[in-house]
Amino acid sequence: MARPHSTRYTVAALLLLGIAVVILVSLGQWQLRRSDERRAILDAIEAGRKQTPLVLTPATPPAEMTAWRVAQASGTWLPEFSVLLDNRNHDGKPGYWLATPLLLDASTRRAVLVLRGWLPRVIQGQGEPRLPATPDGIQTVEGELSVRVPRMFELWSLGGPESSSLPAALPVAGGAVPQVQNLPLDAYAKATGLSFLPTVLSQGGKGPDDGLVHDWPQPSVDFQQNTSYAVQWFAFGLIAAIAWLVVLGGAIKRMRQRGDSGAQARARARR
Repeated sequence: MARPHSTRYTVAALLLLGIAVVILVSLGQWQLRRSDERRAILDAIEAGRKQTPLVLTPATPPAEMTAWRVAQASGTWLPEFSVLLDNRNHDGKPGYWLATPLLLDASTRRAVLVLRGWLPRVIQGQGEPRLPATPDGIQTVEGELSVRVPRMFELWSLGGPESSSLPAALPVAGGAVPQVQNLPLDAYAKATGLSFLPTVLSQGGKGPDDGLVHDWPQPSVDFQQNTSYAVQWFAFGLIAAIAWLVVLGGAIKRMRQRGDSGAQARARARR
């Protein structure tokens, strides 16, 4: 005679193992997608850095402003429009990125946004961050291009004002330097009245002796690690699938045994 509790345990085990197989295989597929994404980023970095250095001008075609391409621009700094990008860490230390426009053409107000470097955060209550002096006259800046300012998550207080958002107009009264989480070029152009090239120049190389750190974070491109994780998840999924088959095989075997026992009992009863 079948035992109801045994049947329930078997069904529950098959259900849980089946769910485990689906989840584990899905995790493996997700890791493969992450591997492909990181491989594509690595290819883009290598392709950009292999291109000949680009000289940025107001007339540079957007198609030539490839991410990771080495470039240089000559113009005058507009420090009154500087912005500090908050929550940017360097070697585990909290700090800011200093972003300042470089004016390429005064008649058209054409400019390129330059990420000048990193500076440490000032302890609360000890005043404002000390920004480096901005040289006057025509300056030449070298670095790598990116399609946008790398973004951080916006962390607004619930129901409160967007205190980290960009002011509607720059410069701010009193000369304070705004501190923002993210800096979209379109919003920045509207606030400053400038016309920006559709790219961002991260000042690199040795950089000027301005006290800023010109060591920019690089995206993770270790796609082999994701592939390794995918193999592990698929292996776990295979183990769960084998366990599912073992449990199912045991259940079928018990059902057959009970069927054979019932048939023998009915045969003896007819004698």
